[in-house]
Amino acid sequence: MRKPACAALLVMMSVLVSPFSHAGQAWEQYKARFFMPDGRIVDTGNGNVSHTEGQGFAMLMAVASDDKVTFDKLWQWTDSTLKNKDNGLFYWRYNPVEANPVADKNNASDGDVLIAWALLKADARWHDKRYSTASDSITKALIAHNVIRYAGYRVMLPGVQGFNLNSEVVLNPSYFVFPAWQAFADRSHLQVWRELIQDGQRLLGKMGSGKANLPTDWVSLEAGGKLVPAKAWAPRMSYDAIRIPLYIAWFDKQSSLLTPWRSWFGQFSREQTPAWVNVTTNEYAPYMMEGGLLAVRDLTMGQASGEPEITTKDDYYSASLKMLVWLAEQ
Repeated sequence: MRKPACAALLVMMSVLVSPFSHAGQAWEQYKARFFMPDGRIVDTGNGNVSHTEGQGFAMLMAVASDDKVTFDKLWQWTDSTLKNKDNGLFYWRYNPVEANPVADKNNASDGDVLIAWALLKADARWHDKRYSTASDSITKALIAHNVIRYAGYRVMLPGVQGFNLNSEVVLNPSYFVFPAWQAFADRSHLQVWRELIQDGQRLLGKMGSGKANLPTDWVSLEAGGKLVPAKAWAPRMSYDAIRIPLYIAWFDKQSSLLTPWRSWFGQFSREQTPAWVNVTTNEYAPYMMEGGLLAVRDLTMGQASGEPEITTKDDYYSASLKMLVWLAEQ
């Protein structure tokens, strides 16, 4: 009777042990490159600023790596430095060389979502209700300040300020973090999260533009329901939009919403996949995907990449995408 009991125990432990238990090296490489002792993540491709997106990414990685010490530093710095006490959300950007490092008081809803999701995971792993209580406060603030009904859809605005233009709202579809929204729905049982998932998928199904039939980084939803590339940005599927298939696959690897991405990627050999496409002119980037962009391509195409290697060629964003793909693969 002992052997089956031991086998069952091993299976149970393997379920509970972090998927990163075999990827400690990648997490240590990531921390060595981008984690500051005070608890902030630096964007090495963007003047070493920090933002809520990066804090949320790293908090997710720390939970998955069972690295509570680093998680607590990340969360404490984020909460003490970026928290907007007026609305319960977070200032999106921190620039250490400016007299006022948080001059822009707007939030970025994806950063807020990622932080709240990581906090929820932290309570599940380390059994500390303070984490989930903080998560609940953030999700409540998101619903209050960033979620609206518009043109027949429930949508999450990219930030509190500047995206509801009355005759249209500007959306960033790479902020549709479906697995996080599902976690919030499971915890709160609030219908709003299920509506965001359903309507987010409906919107993505209609956002494809040009020969590529892909969403652009920023999309305008007009009052009549029409979806067009947002005027203030280049009409490209580029560095924002690459996260769309990441979050779709993380939520549902069988989703039909991955089909246009697979069609696009499948036109090219892996190493000759353009880094972006202009959906208006059908012009391609003159340089190819590499690093984290290729990791997202591999995930989308069902080509599991296994443990990532964070190299000196990877800037913050490339390394982050590699790590997130590794998480999604689990």
